[in-house]
Amino acid sequence: MDELSDIGLIGLAVMGENLVLNMESKGYRVTVYNRTVQKVKDFIAGRARGKNIRGAMTLEELAGSLKRPRKVMIMVKAGKPVDEMIEALLPYLEKGDIIIDGGNTHFPDTNRRTAYVESKGLLYIGTGVSGGEEGALLGPSIMPGGSPAAWPSVKPIFQAIAAKVEDGSPCCDWVGENGAGHFVKMVHNGIEYGDMQLICEAYQIMRDMLHLSADEMHSIFREWNEGELNSYLIEITRDILAYKDEDGEPLVDKILDTAGQKGTGKWTGVAALDLGIPLTLIGEAVFSRCLSAIKDERVMASSLLTGPRPGFSGNVAGFIENLREALYASKIVSYAQGYSLMRAAAEEYGWKLNYGGIALMWRGGCIIRSVFLGKIKEAFDNDPGITNLLLDPFFRDKIDRAQNGWRAVVAAATAGGIPVPAIASALCYFDGYRCERLPANLLQAQRDYFGAHTYERIDRPRGEFFHTNWTGRGGTTASSTYNV
Repeated sequence: MDELSDIGLIGLAVMGENLVLNMESKGYRVTVYNRTVQKVKDFIAGRARGKNIRGAMTLEELAGSLKRPRKVMIMVKAGKPVDEMIEALLPYLEKGDIIIDGGNTHFPDTNRRTAYVESKGLLYIGTGVSGGEEGALLGPSIMPGGSPAAWPSVKPIFQAIAAKVEDGSPCCDWVGENGAGHFVKMVHNGIEYGDMQLICEAYQIMRDMLHLSADEMHSIFREWNEGELNSYLIEITRDILAYKDEDGEPLVDKILDTAGQKGTGKWTGVAALDLGIPLTLIGEAVFSRCLSAIKDERVMASSLLTGPRPGFSGNVAGFIENLREALYASKIVSYAQGYSLMRAAAEEYGWKLNYGGIALMWRGGCIIRSVFLGKIKEAFDNDPGITNLLLDPFFRDKIDRAQNGWRAVVAAATAGGIPVPAIASALCYFDGYRCERLPANLLQAQRDYFGAHTYERIDRPRGEFFHTNWTGRGGTTASSTYNV
């Protein structure tokens, strides 16, 4: 194997190994490096044996094995390890070479690194990669951003290894400058948190209120996956509910109810707070994981705090249809909020995001892939300037049809003491968004009362601010106006 490699990859964990094998299967030569060189030797002697993959024992050897402009993809833990690897690589690269970070990096870090690497005369790409182990091997969703000049060099490789939709279009395209790719991946992960929480709430209602068995729930999710809820997460939920442990009992019933998280959902919520976007559903999904983590405290509280005993005496089949409608309507809200966040970020950071194209990138390979995303692409094809997906005729009609069932589920769950924070917050967002007059007028009066923060009036032009001496003891001086 004397010919130079098309691309190098650093980091032979699960995602790195599978991406390398994916690239090689598409006809590309790959050089691999890992800080623990034994991993390189084991990979070359194992899964990479007989394939067009070479191992490098040093970064200098890695760089020397690559075609120019060199393309080096880093698949290491986000944070300081990425910065350290960039610094270690720079001495062996030259002007025009490309560094690619394919990890779950926080987008402000990608903003910073893009500027830094470009200042050294090189190009930088921060790319979201979604699909897990199987997606990395067979075709992930890839969301690249950073130095636009780098895209033509990596586009053939990325689009070759990406998942494809029905017409053969790759689930990969250029997202935007700086941290745009990692921002879109972050929002993807936030929506993933929301989808998973919605499904878990539907599961808990079936289990604790309807008292259905895992096999019965398996049948319901199987049916749902054949309709408009068809998605990867519904599909794997169907399979999980059917999986039996060694004793023949459902394995899911033996798994401890404490959820882990790696931070991308939290990042999404923090970004929404920074940009002033009401990302209520995803926020509740993150907090639900936090609540699940205090298992011992919940066990103690369950013996001290009382509430209604869950039960159901109505038409089970009809209620399950209501639950399906509630899940679908809440899913619409989750995506509407996520897209509102991306729109606000694009305005804040000067990114030109292709919202329909993002939906296309998410239609295959990634964790939130579903038939639903095709309708989002159609919404932006019909109206690229639409401010909220709830205003699209298709989604507006779907929400309208689902409303009665949605409300019935939230009411029944609340009456039965079943927590449904994501489904309920989605409904509250919908009702708030369609409400012409919210009670924030009283809130502004309160703020002006205790802090002289001023208010606007409905009988005066927007932009004029007023202060009232509510107690007669205050003065006429008002606080300056600003928004966080």
